[in-house]
Amino acid sequence: MANYPDRESVFGSAIAEHLEVIRGVLDQQELLERIARTITEALHAGNQILWCGNGGSAGDSQHLAAEIVGRFRRERRGLPSIALTTDTSILTAVANDYGYEAVFARQVEALGREGDVLVGISTSGNSHNVICALESAKAHGLITVAFTGEGGGRMAGLVDHLFAVGSRDTARVQEAHILAGHMICDWIELEWMAAQAAEAKEAGVV
Repeated sequence: MANYPDRESVFGSAIAEHLEVIRGVLDQQELLERIARTITEALHAGNQILWCGNGGSAGDSQHLAAEIVGRFRRERRGLPSIALTTDTSILTAVANDYGYEAVFARQVEALGREGDVLVGISTSGNSHNVICALESAKAHGLITVAFTGEGGGRMAGLVDHLFAVGSRDTARVQEAHILAGHMICDWIELEWMAAQAAEAKEAGVV
C-alpha cells in the first residue's frame, strides 16, 4: 500500500535537493557569463536568439524568449528572440511530412542566419529533435548553446557552449535552467541599456 505524502518527504526533500543543485550553479558563473556575452554580442550585431525544447523545456524556451522580446526588469526596446515551439501549424506540418525529429531543424533552416544563436534545452541532453536543430544550426553558421542535465548527453559534443546542471532529476534540472535563463536575461538587459546610455552620451543626447 502506498504511503501518503508528508511535509518532509515532499517539501523538505525537494527544497534540500533544489538548494544543493543551485549551489552547484555557483561554480558555472564564468560559463554563464560567456553565454550571456555571446548572446548580447549577437543582439548588438543585429542577430536573433532562437530557442527550442520539449515539454517543460518548451515552456522554458517560450518563457525566456518572452523575457527578451518583452522585458525582464527594465524598460528598453524589444530584442529579437523566437521560441520554435509555438507555431502548431509548422510543428504539425513538419512532423507529418518529415518526422518529429525535424520540427525544430526545419525552422532553423528557414529562419536562422549566420551569427544567430540557437539555445537547445533538454534535461537529458539526448532529445533527438533538439539535437537535429543544433546540427542544422551548425551547418548554417549559428552559434549553439545547450542547457542540459548532468553530463550533457549527446549534446555535449555538439555545441559551442554547454550549461550542464549537476543533476539527473528532471524537476531540479528545469529549476536550474530557468534560474540560469533569468540571470542571462538580466545580464543582457543591463549590458544593452549600459551600451545604449554610452552611445547617447557620446552623441551628446544626455
